[in-house]
Amino acid sequence: GPVQTAFGGMFVQDGLSVFFKRFFLLAAVLVLILAVEFADRIAAGISEYYSLIVFALAGMLFAASSNDFAMLFVSVELITITFYVLTSFTRGKVAALEAGVKYLILGALSSAFMIYGIALVWGTTGKFNFTELSLVSANFIENKLFLFGVLFILVGLGFKIAAFPFHMWTPDVYQGAPTPTTAFLAVGSKAAGFVLLLRFLFTAIPSVTAHWDKLLIIVSAITILYGNLCAIPQRNLKRLLGYSSIAHAGYLLLGVAALTAAGQSAVLFYLSGYLFTTLAAFAVIVIVLRHLESEDVSGLAGLHQRSPLLAATLTLAMVSLAGIPPLAGFFGKFLLLMGAVAEGYLWLAVIGSAAVVISLYYYLSLVKTMYVDEPADPSPIPVSLPVRAALYAC
Repeated sequence: GPVQTAFGGMFVQDGLSVFFKRFFLLAAVLVLILAVEFADRIAAGISEYYSLIVFALAGMLFAASSNDFAMLFVSVELITITFYVLTSFTRGKVAALEAGVKYLILGALSSAFMIYGIALVWGTTGKFNFTELSLVSANFIENKLFLFGVLFILVGLGFKIAAFPFHMWTPDVYQGAPTPTTAFLAVGSKAAGFVLLLRFLFTAIPSVTAHWDKLLIIVSAITILYGNLCAIPQRNLKRLLGYSSIAHAGYLLLGVAALTAAGQSAVLFYLSGYLFTTLAAFAVIVIVLRHLESEDVSGLAGLHQRSPLLAATLTLAMVSLAGIPPLAGFFGKFLLLMGAVAEGYLWLAVIGSAAVVISLYYYLSLVKTMYVDEPADPSPIPVSLPVRAALYAC
């Protein structure tokens, strides 16, 4: 209350902000557990690494309650700049430095689009606050400068959620970054992008959003197909999950494009399941591949012999991400596809369902590797108590 008053309506406290604050806090706790497990791979500055995760969390918490363009930009920059450092933190590895540079260049470009869009919207309407903007946005629905501003802001947010065609950074950054950083990017950064997207589309410019449903639908369909098709030939585990993340951004856009309360609820449910499944998958990757120089799929060979818990965890995560009942991923996809059907987009539901079938190939191929292939090293893999607790929770 006092903070909201002091900042003049720049923050809002509602059900959406409460959900995302809890989401980000839980994600940060699980990522910090992974970071502790990964600490032996970081040559120096591990305490700084933990601190940067907390700084990124602070930006996400600001994003959850943002009700103003100033706070939207500040929260996005706090998250993004922190991830520039986190991505290239293992600076002894060329892949990490390359990923950090790519993320920096493309992130700066997306920030430029966003700040230019905010300038155009403010210049035409004179409003920074979302609530105030919603009262006048209908008057500018034919104003081309205003619409260009809205489009540029969506470009900036599209980068955050890794939606087509602003996804180019995702596979390379996921592959090069330290695994805990990749996990936090996949979950926290993506969710922050979606909470800001929901705030902007449905709180600030609802009258414009109602006319842009076709654009959101097309972007959603292309993102789903692109992510799933490009994941098929991948052999690097983190790169595979990067393309998978693009596909999941497309599914989440289905709920946004539905333009209904049910669609938004489906987005929140889907994100809840995505949090646990994705972090469970990255936890297994951290533990299994911590002593290997390669992150190839072959590193999972015979995992069920080396650690039944890790094999079962990754299997459940992959099956859920694929959308197989009765796990959370199935119900999340079902709610999102039903939202599209309810709005008359039957063709989009067909594309989404076909993409689920495509995803079965690369998700279940990991399961086959764990349970069918013979391991190069049959020695058991120890799992620490905190990680074991996190895996059971996931």
